[in-house]
Amino acid sequence: MGNTDTKLNFRKAFVELTTKTRPIDPHDEDYWNQFWSDTAASALDVFTLIPANEIRTLRDQSPNNLATLTYKSVEKLVKAVDTSCRTQQDQMTALNCVRLLTRIIPYMFEDADWRTFFWSSLPSSHTATEEDDTLPLAKALVSALCDLLFCPDFTVSANRKSGPDRAEDLQSVDSCEYIWEAGVGAANSPNHVPQHDCNRTEILKLLLACFSETIYIQPSGDTLIPNKWIEYFSSGENRHALPLFTSLLNVVCSYDPVGIGLPYNHLIFADSREPLVEAALQVLVVVLDHDTNNSCEEDTTPNMDNLFINYISRIHREEDFYFILKGFTRLLNNPLTQTYLPNSTKKIQFHQELLVFFWKMCDYNKKFLYYVLKSSDVLDILVPILYHLNDSRADQSRVGLMHIGVFILLLLSGERNFGVRLNKPYTATMPMDIPVFTGTHADLLIIVFHKIITTGHQRLQPLFDCLLTILVNVSPYLKTLSMVSSTKLLHFLEAFSTPWFLFSSPNNHHLIFFLLEIFNNIIQYQFDGNSNLVYTIIRKRQVFHALANLATDSSSINRSLMKKAPLMKKPSKGKLDLLRDNPIKERKTSTDSAVSNSAETPSMEGSHPALPAEPGTLKVSLASIPGIEKMTERESAHPSTQQLNQLTRGNGNGILHPVSNVLSDATNKGEVEPIMVQVDGENNLAFEADSDIGSLDISGIAGAILTGNETPAQIPRSSSMPLSHSSPAASKARNLPTGTSGHGVHMQRSFSVLSTVSESKWSPSPDWVQGWKSKLPLQTVMRLLQVLVPQVEKICIDKGLTDESEILKFLQHGTLVGLLPVPHPILIRKYQANSGTTMWFRTYMWGVIYLRNTDPPVWYDTDVRLFEIQRV
Repeated sequence: MGNTDTKLNFRKAFVELTTKTRPIDPHDEDYWNQFWSDTAASALDVFTLIPANEIRTLRDQSPNNLATLTYKSVEKLVKAVDTSCRTQQDQMTALNCVRLLTRIIPYMFEDADWRTFFWSSLPSSHTATEEDDTLPLAKALVSALCDLLFCPDFTVSANRKSGPDRAEDLQSVDSCEYIWEAGVGAANSPNHVPQHDCNRTEILKLLLACFSETIYIQPSGDTLIPNKWIEYFSSGENRHALPLFTSLLNVVCSYDPVGIGLPYNHLIFADSREPLVEAALQVLVVVLDHDTNNSCEEDTTPNMDNLFINYISRIHREEDFYFILKGFTRLLNNPLTQTYLPNSTKKIQFHQELLVFFWKMCDYNKKFLYYVLKSSDVLDILVPILYHLNDSRADQSRVGLMHIGVFILLLLSGERNFGVRLNKPYTATMPMDIPVFTGTHADLLIIVFHKIITTGHQRLQPLFDCLLTILVNVSPYLKTLSMVSSTKLLHFLEAFSTPWFLFSSPNNHHLIFFLLEIFNNIIQYQFDGNSNLVYTIIRKRQVFHALANLATDSSSINRSLMKKAPLMKKPSKGKLDLLRDNPIKERKTSTDSAVSNSAETPSMEGSHPALPAEPGTLKVSLASIPGIEKMTERESAHPSTQQLNQLTRGNGNGILHPVSNVLSDATNKGEVEPIMVQVDGENNLAFEADSDIGSLDISGIAGAILTGNETPAQIPRSSSMPLSHSSPAASKARNLPTGTSGHGVHMQRSFSVLSTVSESKWSPSPDWVQGWKSKLPLQTVMRLLQVLVPQVEKICIDKGLTDESEILKFLQHGTLVGLLPVPHPILIRKYQANSGTTMWFRTYMWGVIYLRNTDPPVWYDTDVRLFEIQRV
């Protein structure tokens, strides 16, 4: 197909296949050789010369000819193995057969009858043995492809003297001697031959096409329908399973897209390794996703086990973990690389497949997960994930990327070491569309989550409970939050506790419990270093008072609900914006400006705002994710009873044992007891950016003293987060007027309201409101306010303070020894494997593979059933 005549002959041959009414003789070798014997061809040629409609016509009207074409192609590949691909012509024939099968197999999978066709036997021929006659076509094809992946001088460099007369017998070759790259299980790095990379890539794409039978079968709930192609490929029947696994893994983890760092080298030299790495990564995640045992145990029955899962779960050497983790961090951070010369370094595009593979690695190998968490390298995983989350928040075509990033952070946040590592200072090395701040990785986490919730599109609403769960999990370990992130947290509470929002859904109030648990964890266990957060709580104390005094009578509930839709308008992006009416004019002082500026600083220099997808961009539908109660279970991570007693007992000198030290000791000693708690989650509302974070009014501190109706005696006594069992936990948004006596703050925000049909018939009752209001864990915060507000007011009056730095200095040296309630147990919500997320991952993974394979477009325009193809 290298010239016009050969392309014309190929085209005529295929047209003849589709138009002849009688089957073409299988023994007419001159005719069939036209499909694979040309001296030069490319995959794109084959895809161009065989249109989709003609493949369907051939399948439906001339099934015998399609069957013969398939048989003959597989037979040629088997014969290529028998002859060890000794000549250039043999290799070209094998490649042409691979390209032809890659083109037609997806269209054969569209029809259920043709899916069973591959498990019929290969017809006998003079080259086939008696054993081959009983081998199903699918097994013969997969076996031949695996043999060809370790064929000397075709896909690997020969260890011995090469030449047609000295070719090794592929049936007996020891493929462990030909592992593609050094790394896990291999010490020597073979010679790099670009043509070998290209040949491997084409064979791997055919394997992916064979494995893609899954996407043409209508999903049946969360049940995994076994894929016999993958079962055979990953079973003990495939003698190349181990060298294939190590080759794919090592090729991915050893890849360095930058190389020696020569600027613009990717524009000068072709990189044959990147397409191979991408194909290898896709094959890995597809095979690892096929867990027929629905477990991650290592001691499963060998005959039934997926050997790839078995192998990945048994990796245990530190040097292997180091090699794999360095590969992940190098590739994930590659798109974040900044240089003085624009576009001078190569940027990879397969970060989504990398994240899925990282998830699978952590899921199947807990030792690897703990290795990641015990080193600061976990932050090199965190930062690129946050970068992609922030960059993708407005793009509906990348909603799957948002999900996988959040899922990984949820998995990591279930471990104490992750929260501890977040205290490492963050030094900006890349421009992100977030406010400039000075702080830790914890601050970065909170600020990015705030951006997602306030400026993300509405399809991200199901993630809100996951985002706050992550913050709850890490909150007991956050030693110092900046003013910017502290203000963001208070803005969450301020926005999520407006009465109309709390009453508009049976689930919305649960978000308040998450936020109060965050504040309680920090106050009880990390009070000393978090003066910024304590200061912000004092400035926004009206929010807590309003929650404590939330009206529960029917008339108040109805009045609150009437405020739900004062000003509705439909903006250009298709969301319903709810803007507050009757704004109260705000009085600013110089210190107001200081705090406001800390919360509203401009984005980092050189950053670009997150943009929505271009109209017409393809995206795939995703399976719905389960509620947070199905994704997590709660475990206690609290100190022992003796240590808890020490937390509230001074030593006679007013000195309190450091809470963080006691917590650390308890955690290190493993004094944790698992507690199973159900926390449901559905999400129905998102809100857009807060143009004014709500400047903190320092002047109001001197004028607002705790009144009689705000005493802690009226605050519900609850030290944890009891959730009513009748309604699922939610992730919602809210908006509340915040005024001090004589002074108000005008905060105008826009909300995107999305009501569900099931909730449209629901109405709140006084008993329902009282039921969850009585369980609000407000006691710790209100006790803090009762103690500190009078002290801060006295300092402001006595010293005439107008500068927040003096108050912060006072709070830094303050103490609540013996004044706070008994510390509550810390509850960590750990991710638990479940059928819902398993189905989501399968849908997302195949959707990514579908959209990423455009050269050639293997699955484009085929009748996919696992998901829907949509345009933005």
